[in-house]
Amino acid sequence: MLYGFFYRYFVEPIKHNEGYNVVNTLVYAIILGIAVLLLYRMLKRMKIKVDERFFLALMPYIILGPLMRSITDVGLLPRTYLTVSPGAYFVIAGFAIASLFAVWKHLGPDERLYPIYRDFGWVLVGGLLFITVINWDKISVRWEYFKYFIPSLLVAEAFIWLLARKFELVRNNKVLFYTHFYDATTTFVGIQFFGFWEQHVLARTLMNLAGTPAVMYLEKLVVVTLVVYALDRLMTDEDPDLINFVKLTVFILGFGPGTRNLLVALLSG
Repeated sequence: MLYGFFYRYFVEPIKHNEGYNVVNTLVYAIILGIAVLLLYRMLKRMKIKVDERFFLALMPYIILGPLMRSITDVGLLPRTYLTVSPGAYFVIAGFAIASLFAVWKHLGPDERLYPIYRDFGWVLVGGLLFITVINWDKISVRWEYFKYFIPSLLVAEAFIWLLARKFELVRNNKVLFYTHFYDATTTFVGIQFFGFWEQHVLARTLMNLAGTPAVMYLEKLVVVTLVVYALDRLMTDEDPDLINFVKLTVFILGFGPGTRNLLVALLSG
């Protein structure tokens, strides 16, 4: 019975590309929350601060996830439980954590840790780019995507720019709002103009109710506002490193899916 439940709600959605459901969404959200707390404690023990240096060093690993997903979706990597979400993101997270630990083990919380950790990540990104280049003849690039994406993105980000001028909460967290409106734009353009579909259960439900993928912008605005309000106004006594790490996670949850959407739409013309 337990196996049947697991197979129905966790294996079948990956096997048949059904997207997420309520059950696996809740479980993955719980796993993500636990992982954030464990990783935060690990970084504290390693005496690594969650600051701009760490963010820049982590950037190639953040890119690695959507790049791996997208080249899997267009057929350059075999579709397995480890190359599609959420398995792909577990694999990338494992690489990122193992790489960080290996560098830290040799250097400790030294300034040299950040560029070495970053460069190893870029080597992994380079490996996936190499796979893409040598298989370029198998890819058909959909250049007309930009005809819809660029104007939509400019309008969306202009809206955030206006909000940032008026509201301090948005201004102090504008990178998160810009990133999630980028994600919303890739979803809107892909569904509205190119026939893609939404994998996430909440967004899919809202689109069915509203009758338009443009509702993604409202969803992103509400969710990100609630999260940063809780972090900046209700958790002022918490460790700044924890707040920064949660915000970093929020950034990844916008940048990763958005970049995957963008690349899949471009490379599957």
